[in-house]
Amino acid sequence: MNVVRPIAAPGRPAVATLGLFDCDIHPRPLSLEEYRPWLSAEMWHRLSTYGIRPRHGFAKGYPFPKAAPLASRRDAWPPGKVPASDLDFLRAQHLDFHGIDIGVLNPLQPSGQGDQNDAFSAAMAYAVNEWQLERWLRDEPRLRASVVVPYEDGEASAREIRRRAGDRRFVQVLLMSRTAEPLGRKRYWPIYEAACEAGLPVAFHAFGYSGWAMTNGGWPSFYIEEVSEHATSCQSQVISLIVEGVFERFPSLRILMIECGFAWIPSVGWRLDKHWRKLKDEVPHLRRAPSEYLRQNFWVSTQPMDEPERPEHLLDVMEWIGWDRILYASDYPHWDFDDPRTAFPAFIPPERRRDIFGANARALYGMPAA
Repeated sequence: MNVVRPIAAPGRPAVATLGLFDCDIHPRPLSLEEYRPWLSAEMWHRLSTYGIRPRHGFAKGYPFPKAAPLASRRDAWPPGKVPASDLDFLRAQHLDFHGIDIGVLNPLQPSGQGDQNDAFSAAMAYAVNEWQLERWLRDEPRLRASVVVPYEDGEASAREIRRRAGDRRFVQVLLMSRTAEPLGRKRYWPIYEAACEAGLPVAFHAFGYSGWAMTNGGWPSFYIEEVSEHATSCQSQVISLIVEGVFERFPSLRILMIECGFAWIPSVGWRLDKHWRKLKDEVPHLRRAPSEYLRQNFWVSTQPMDEPERPEHLLDVMEWIGWDRILYASDYPHWDFDDPRTAFPAFIPPERRRDIFGANARALYGMPAA
């Protein structure tokens, strides 16, 4: 692999004084050996010998390598290492440089989520959570962890959530947006029950390892097709959660959708409401219009920022979602990283910008105002 050396950064940005809260940072281990202290001999043997086997499987093909180091910024490579594997480098390039007050870690692969072996997925989730605490949070008080769970096993996921409950270093439960079944199915309800008990929001991050193609017609030819499917994968999950009655059973459940876009949300609400008015008898457990659950129980991240040609269209969308439901996300260190200096169009009002940069996340995660 040809390692790209870091590019010198310009001066400190003006947004450093805004108390930035970044809800999407992706750490990686330098090697799988970093997980070894928290894996049993059996599970370490499985990892080192057979590796991670996501549900896409070898015969079905893997997704495009969005979470791989090669999908990162050209200047995010620490000398001799992979992006986001070195705390000092991440601290200097992202936390210090951009003035990040709080940053939430969302470990993607290799995390074991979506693995075909549920017991191994659970063991990996435990190891990754311990790794976050030891490798990242111990020496950097600005970072927070996500509870990585083996989400295809609802009961094992609930046990991992309860293990972390009360540890304020963990601020959310992390799932991926592409799952073996729609996330409203009752096999996943133990996750929501445990999250509500712990007072933690559940974050759905784009991508995942469902075992199914991300389009209705099969595997796409190009990465641009897959990355555009983030929105549709989340649309199906939103519809499933609402229609299956998850929020009637768990009214305090809070869902944060990360890296899924958000311009599609009003139209999904409108369509659901239209169908619900004529099909209420099929879903008598829904006591309110679907759009009401959408507005009450969901939050979104800004990355990737949707930018229509007419500024007022974006403002209308953000108003419909709720200005207090939108959180800043950088997606560091990936290639589509959103620099806080340039992430938001200039026409977004300054007071709204301040809330998106920090206050909204602090409210969602139950942290005091900056």
